[in-house]
Amino acid sequence: MRTVYTILWYIIFPFFSLFHPCRLVGRENLPSDGALYCANHSGLCDPVCLVVAIGPRRQMRVMAKAEFMRIPVLGWLLKKAGIFAVERGKSDISAIKTAIKYLKGGENVLLFPEGTRIKDGVDKHGHESEAKSGAAMLAVRTGVPIVPVYIPAKKRWFRFTDVVIGEPYVPQVATKKGSAEEYHAIADDLLERIYALGRKSA
Repeated sequence: MRTVYTILWYIIFPFFSLFHPCRLVGRENLPSDGALYCANHSGLCDPVCLVVAIGPRRQMRVMAKAEFMRIPVLGWLLKKAGIFAVERGKSDISAIKTAIKYLKGGENVLLFPEGTRIKDGVDKHGHESEAKSGAAMLAVRTGVPIVPVYIPAKKRWFRFTDVVIGEPYVPQVATKKGSAEEYHAIADDLLERIYALGRKSA
């Protein structure tokens, strides 16, 4: 899988470096071991921006919506590159187990806590965005740090897009597995940390 991931990175990189160059801000915050990367999500190219900015040596297991994985050829390539599917709007136990397996194995997992594309903190229905509790649950159950990531909604042609990496942290809970209330509190705090990175870099 790592070989396919690396090959795809070197295929994609020349296009992005020319048309949509991505620059990593906060490289010093990247953990040396596996972690759960959580980013805001405003466009289809967000995961590619992060992957391109971080580089090919740090493989990212991206949790992607299942529809992408069903596209002929593309879905096969994504799967071979280590990307795994999640059924949005459902309690996808298979996706959760896959993410836990990767995280416990010391790998990096990328997911988008808001669950769908959001621009300026507002969803397509005009509602204020909120984070789902899945990321909090994964971090608590595996003990890995969360790395907040901010990716600007505006990505201009031929200009750098700054992908901002925040300080990793391990959420604290009162009980071993955490409660639903604690997960929601962690999720709200995570979303605030993500958007705070955007305000600082503006």
